[in-house]
Amino acid sequence: MEYIKRIRNIGIAAHIDAGKTTTTERILYYTGKIYRMGEVDEGTATMDWMIQEKERGITITSAATTCLWKGYQINIIDTPGHVDFTIEVERCLKVLDGAIIVFCGVGGVESQTETVWHQADKYRVPRIAFVNKLDRIGSDFKRVIKMMEERLSLKPLPIQIPYGEEENFKGVIDLIEQVLYIWYEETLGAKYDKLPIPEDYKEKAKSMREKMIEILSEEDEEILEKYLKGEDIPIDLIKGVIRKGTLNLKFYPVLCGSALKNKGIQPLLDSIIDYLPSPIDLPPVVGFHPKNNNLEERKANIAQPFSALIFKIQNDFNRGLLSYFRIYSGKIQVGKQILVVPTMEKIRVNKILLMHANKQQEVEELKAGEIGAIVGLKNVKTGYTLCDLHAPIAFEPLTLPEPVIFATIEPKTKKDEKKLQESLELLTIEDPTFKVKYDEETGQRIIMGMGELHLEIIADRIQRDYKIPCHIGKPQVSYRETITKESIGFGKFSKIIDNKLHQAEITIKISPKERGVNVIFNVDKDKIPEIFYPKIEETLLGIINAGLLIGYPINNILIEILDGSYYKDNPSDFAFQIAANNAFNEAYKNAQPKILEPIMNIEILTPEEYVGVIINDLTARRGKILKIEVIKDYRVLSGIVPLKETFGYATTIRSLSSGRATYSMHFSHYEILPDEEIKKIFPYLEIKLKY
Repeated sequence: MEYIKRIRNIGIAAHIDAGKTTTTERILYYTGKIYRMGEVDEGTATMDWMIQEKERGITITSAATTCLWKGYQINIIDTPGHVDFTIEVERCLKVLDGAIIVFCGVGGVESQTETVWHQADKYRVPRIAFVNKLDRIGSDFKRVIKMMEERLSLKPLPIQIPYGEEENFKGVIDLIEQVLYIWYEETLGAKYDKLPIPEDYKEKAKSMREKMIEILSEEDEEILEKYLKGEDIPIDLIKGVIRKGTLNLKFYPVLCGSALKNKGIQPLLDSIIDYLPSPIDLPPVVGFHPKNNNLEERKANIAQPFSALIFKIQNDFNRGLLSYFRIYSGKIQVGKQILVVPTMEKIRVNKILLMHANKQQEVEELKAGEIGAIVGLKNVKTGYTLCDLHAPIAFEPLTLPEPVIFATIEPKTKKDEKKLQESLELLTIEDPTFKVKYDEETGQRIIMGMGELHLEIIADRIQRDYKIPCHIGKPQVSYRETITKESIGFGKFSKIIDNKLHQAEITIKISPKERGVNVIFNVDKDKIPEIFYPKIEETLLGIINAGLLIGYPINNILIEILDGSYYKDNPSDFAFQIAANNAFNEAYKNAQPKILEPIMNIEILTPEEYVGVIINDLTARRGKILKIEVIKDYRVLSGIVPLKETFGYATTIRSLSSGRATYSMHFSHYEILPDEEIKKIFPYLEIKLKY
């Protein structure tokens, strides 16, 4: 079991363009995993292996790799920073033990930084913060620390401070060992020296170290006692308390550097070993028995029954589907049989792979705490469990966000129809936030995703990776329907079919609720026997998914079955289904239905001189600015804007700011679409909405 103490499963996450992939690239170089550093801007980064990533200079899909540092095995997953691919971060954080969150020294806590931080909160993942790009004009380490406190409501623990600012950034001062790290540029940062802290930084370093010790003394009596007595505090004691506090989410160590300039990476690697957990440092994982729903748990121990979670599926054109998994207990071996839950299918393990981005290494076995991929699994999805045949367990699957945008897609020639269908099916397996449906009324195939870039990448992959020429429609907003008042509806069905009377009556009440959809049977079981509940619920959920106003799902509704009756000589689920359909339709008409539109959080970084024109443009798009922050000569505008009004915004903001402003968006919530917008978008609905 000694090996498992030397494993670190970590993710690297950040807002787009914070330098996350560049940081990963340096980690791989200094650990000897790669022998030439790639660059994101040049399209040569190891972890950005897709052609779409190389061209755009962004990470689209999470990539896994393994490297060694001072006798420790570090399994790394580099995740995307763009909000359209946030599910990649979510599914990785679910299986990782620790994370490095990279902060831009200029932008600080940006919109997607908040998203990934809260995703990590959700899974209680211990984190290290790395403030990057401190060589950039406008960077400010102190301001980033303050933003962490205010915007993320956390307790940062700076264990380093920068030596020099902006273009004069030269190195990093370590507050624990009280030394200055200086890197040699001619070695690309591979060699560095530990020097005494320069005179002009001694007071600042002393003050920051005292603040660090004060935070640690709140968590440890021995440090408190030594601090109050003015005694020297051993480095090992300091590191031990930092590790304990990090694992318990009491505070978050903050390091700094410039990945692009090859400064700060080796101490970051040391901190991964020193402060982030091994698999055995965390509580046992909890699941349930797939047959009786009893709670089950698995410890990170090779002696326990095998269990693992599939967190990602990728289509490899040479090998087929690769199912990435994290092993929680036991071990997996080539040639052995395992169980897939929830399908309960028994499969034989043919090939196990260790991954390095898109490169693979075959291995005979993997053990508890390790991450790998298995080749050739069919009928599996992200979130499925792999386990021992004789000790089944099911881990909780992911909660997936609903798509907010869609477009039509058709092959240019009929002969590609089947190939297109097959490629779309593979893409939905790879990406659980990408969905496809066929519109029976128009005969069109519709693809749905999380944003314009998401659908753009999907379309590009279909045409280039799968070599299927297609017509792609303009992106459209995915609206929703809802109700605004309580209403009761009565439905009846009575008809003789095949000489038998099919008859049923149902009374349904529908009410607005804050979130979600629920069907509750508050009815006497003599009036509607329980055997009919599943079919009635299936009918109602079918209506909910299809919508009644504009063909979009109905959100935020509670459905209660209050009363009913049926012909006892011929109980008929068909009659109950028709009656339920009629009752719901009647109730819906009188519940003042409304249309909901997706609203996005938007954050714009712009030079001060363009603030006025950008705010005017956003207001014209029905947007609102909620907050303006000052960062030297720049302003950060935070607000909300309807998704419909943001199509093509990238071109507009470049034009308004002479190419100097940048922005990011992520989904916030659904809001009632104003009547004047309904008249523009759905003019035929005016009569329907008045009922």
